[in-house]
Amino acid sequence: MFISSIKAQDKLRTPPYLKAGDTIAIVAPAGILKNRIATIEKAKQLAESWGLKVVLGKNIYNQNNHFAGTDDERCKDFQNALDQPNIKAIWAARGGYGSVRILDKLDFTKFKQKPKWVIGYSDITAFHNHIHNLGVETIHGMMATSLEEKPEEIIETISSFKKALFGEEIFYTIPTSKYNRTLSSKEIEGQLVGGNLAILTSMLGSKSQLNTQNKILFIEEIGEYKYSIDRMLQSLKRAGYFNNVKAVIVGNMSLIKKNSTSWGSSIEELILGVVPKDIPVLFDFPAGHEADNRALIFGRKIALKVDKEKYKVIFH
Repeated sequence: MFISSIKAQDKLRTPPYLKAGDTIAIVAPAGILKNRIATIEKAKQLAESWGLKVVLGKNIYNQNNHFAGTDDERCKDFQNALDQPNIKAIWAARGGYGSVRILDKLDFTKFKQKPKWVIGYSDITAFHNHIHNLGVETIHGMMATSLEEKPEEIIETISSFKKALFGEEIFYTIPTSKYNRTLSSKEIEGQLVGGNLAILTSMLGSKSQLNTQNKILFIEEIGEYKYSIDRMLQSLKRAGYFNNVKAVIVGNMSLIKKNSTSWGSSIEELILGVVPKDIPVLFDFPAGHEADNRALIFGRKIALKVDKEKYKVIFH
């Protein structure tokens, strides 16, 4: 089994933060963009309002059954965005499924020479994990289709995304959940890694598998049964993801399906039952598949400061 060589003490490379006049590419590496031209135009206008230039992947609106074009077409758009020196960030139009199908087709040679931001969540976790193991930070944040949410519900989503992209200070204060397991430590530091639970599990045994030793693991999920969430967490546990991890931050666990046979406990209790009892677990972080989806910088060292009423997530 491949285990990532990126250790907790390794400081990842930070791609250049964006500034007015820079160019970003919007590409669709996974699910189909059906009847979403207006959404992509809205995303383009948002970026342009920040002084950025926007180019769209040539194949972004292609349709191939489930996917936004064939694997080769999606790969070509992503590869072009990786290789073009004038493109400073790659923004996923949406997730869905399909990123893993092009991951090993991509050549990251030029990217490693001159890293740039790769942005998205959900299925884009495949890129986050893979690029983490290349030693480069990425942004877990909104995608173009996030703009389909109600404007008043994505104010913090957009604001935090812009801050991450332009290198502004990022910190969050989150109300304490009754389920939080904080133990005795009031401050925890470590590199932040993770993403969508299903995609994290699908990376196991590959060169994209994470090394979570002495790191802080973030997880989120949508549309799964509780038994499926338990199965994925058990898989991560057996693969060593909770061995020497410093803490677990739990984001949105959205649209959990009801099985005909009741699971018998809350999703929080399920997670606490899998994560070893000596690991702090913090719930209710607003990131994942809800409208309020705060940006996270994966690979960046963070500090968790915990008290009875709240916990703070501070990016260094």
